Amino acid sequence: MNAVRRVAAGEAPALAAIVRGLPEYFTDDVPGKVEHDADSHEAWVITDDGTITGFVIAARKSPGGAEILWIAVDAPRRGQGHGTRLLNNVMDDLAQTGVSVVTVKTLDSSAGYAPYEATRAFYEHNGFVYVDTIDPLPGWPPGNPAAIYAAAIRLTRGERDSLPPRP
Repeated sequence: MNAVRRVAAGEAPALAAIVRGLPEYFTDDVPGKVEHDADSHEAWVITDDGTITGFVIAARKSPGGAEILWIAVDAPRRGQGHGTRLLNNVMDDLAQTGVSVVTVKTLDSSAGYAPYEATRAFYEHNGFVYVDTIDPLPGWPPGNPAAIYAAAIRLTRGERDSLPPRP
């Protein structure tokens, strides 16, 4: 049975192991960054019979905004809905704590790197809207244009408090 929950102390190495199993998506420095970010930001995991099979790490950028820093599902479970279930739970958690907009950066299509076609399709399928491309993005290696996506998870204008809650 799959379950989504917050990351517990000491679980960051399991997240780094997932990253190491996806070398076509992550550079060699990312496992260390993931471990650091899991300890310093909000993080969730999805488990399959108690084994961590995917994760999301999000950073609060403001009271109403967050950025997904990392999301990954281990290779054998990709394409089976685990990432969508995990992301939906994270977005719900963020919305319940006052976040209205979530952003994510991923490799832009102009890079011509086929593995990230599925990544962009995943975000778009899950309600993220392409906003812009930044190249070069500070902190990213040259030649890696960043596609910026955003998703509204709560109303930000008008009579938001008078509307019925979303199902």
